Amino acid sequence: MTETTARPRPVVRLRPKAEARAIRHGFPWVYGDELVTDRRTQSMAPGTIATLEDAERRPLATVTVNPNSKIIARVLDRNPEAEIDRDWLIARLTHAQAMRERLFDAPFYRLIHAEADGLPGVIIDRFGDVAVVQPNAAWAEAMIDELASALTEVAGVTTIIKNGSGRARGLEGLPEETLVLSGEVSGPIPVPMNGAIYMADVIGGQKTGLFFDQRPNHAFAAQLAKGARVLDVFSHVGGFALACLAGGAQSALSVDASAAALDLARQGAEAMGGGARFSTRQGDAFAALEALAAEGESFDVVICDPPAFAPAKPALQAGLRAYERVARLAAQLVAPGGYLVLCSCSHAADLVQFRAASARGIGKAGRRSQLIHTGYAGPDHPMLPQLAESGYLKSLFFRLD
Repeated sequence: MTETTARPRPVVRLRPKAEARAIRHGFPWVYGDELVTDRRTQSMAPGTIATLEDAERRPLATVTVNPNSKIIARVLDRNPEAEIDRDWLIARLTHAQAMRERLFDAPFYRLIHAEADGLPGVIIDRFGDVAVVQPNAAWAEAMIDELASALTEVAGVTTIIKNGSGRARGLEGLPEETLVLSGEVSGPIPVPMNGAIYMADVIGGQKTGLFFDQRPNHAFAAQLAKGARVLDVFSHVGGFALACLAGGAQSALSVDASAAALDLARQGAEAMGGGARFSTRQGDAFAALEALAAEGESFDVVICDPPAFAPAKPALQAGLRAYERVARLAAQLVAPGGYLVLCSCSHAADLVQFRAASARGIGKAGRRSQLIHTGYAGPDHPMLPQLAESGYLKSLFFRLD
């Protein structure tokens, strides 16, 4: 039997000092300095499916290889002989959907959350009959047609959009492009969540058009908002503001740099009958916070949910200073006895670092605080316990004197 017949796909091997035990125990990544990168490995096309062996040539897993990425191999299946085909994709999608159907009454959720759902680098958000797929790894880009076909069979969606944008694709060496793979979209999609209605622009909006990860934190903020004056900074399409309106807020002001996002927030407020209690301010968030303080404004609940200030380690210290500044400016606008909600989606800033930066900012504003709740992403954004990066979202709820 020839080697070609015995080994129908390529083999890649860990270096002797690499931690094979971590892979056996569920760690999903192999970094470039952990793999033997000879000319054969370096010449592999990004997204190649291969068998991973340890340094003693014992098969460990089925992986996808991208020589252009710092994460040179991603574990697809701990079975070294797994066939990565349409049936395999259907099994993974079915397993993921079964949990979401237990959690949610309506089909609006994150269906696939990358490694934690067994599809490395793949994000799929579902908006009823529409699904938005982010193939952020080379293997998923290569198998996008099979993935779309499997998704149609499992979820029954009629429209699938490929959102090929964002930092993750750049790290994989993939181009940016957004395509409608099947069906059509005629405009923003109304999304019911926490009693509010959000308008998701799944073609031109940020990421997939809506952030499902903050759902439980929106709900907690809504509990604090009954009869309250609410300020939602970095509001996007009205995430916290609309949830607070649904919770009985007296008024809600959304601040965001994007006029298009604020227009969608306004449409959502009107669709849920809260338009008269909703207002917007378009512009730089830091400038808006300073201007509101100069105007003598105060609010019972202030929420700041900025983009990732520290997406990677080189930006960590600058990011922590930015979170501290947000906390300081926002704390000045909270009425005595009111609530301040500070959020971070930075992978590089862990909870301890983010909490310390927030506390410093609140202290520099001359305010005393109680931390009453810490929120995380919802259960449709599961975490791998071996992968600290998957616990990216932190929401801190303070009561200020």
